[in-house]
Amino acid sequence: MWAKLIEYFNKQPRIGTLSTASKDGEIDVACFGSPRMVDAKTVVMVVRKNRTFTNLQENPNAVFMIVEPGKTGPEWKGVRAYLRMTEFETSGEKMDMMRKGLTKILGEEVAKSFHAAITFEIQDVRPLNDMGQGWEKSI
Repeated sequence: MWAKLIEYFNKQPRIGTLSTASKDGEIDVACFGSPRMVDAKTVVMVVRKNRTFTNLQENPNAVFMIVEPGKTGPEWKGVRAYLRMTEFETSGEKMDMMRKGLTKILGEEVAKSFHAAITFEIQDVRPLNDMGQGWEKSI
């Protein structure tokens, strides 16, 4: 079951949205292609020094949603991964490794623009369309 989710979560190309909120409840949503599930409980990604990063420092909870359109609404596929930031680093081994990987995909200039490597713990996974089915049936 988790292997299927990891494969789905990490396939490329794909894009998803990360929703965050400040300590005051101001909501932000941003498109990301970088989040990767590294195991059944862990997601890593990089961010720039922006509203997403600020919100996560104030409120570590977030939702990453992946959507794949279908012909009709019930045929759309996707997942909602409920996350909690456990750590971030703006320099060091993890940040260097992630920048190196992004350099191959996006080029050195873009990779340098990222500010922090973030680690999340997965709190819950739900299907895109929550119609009484488990997430594994929606992907």
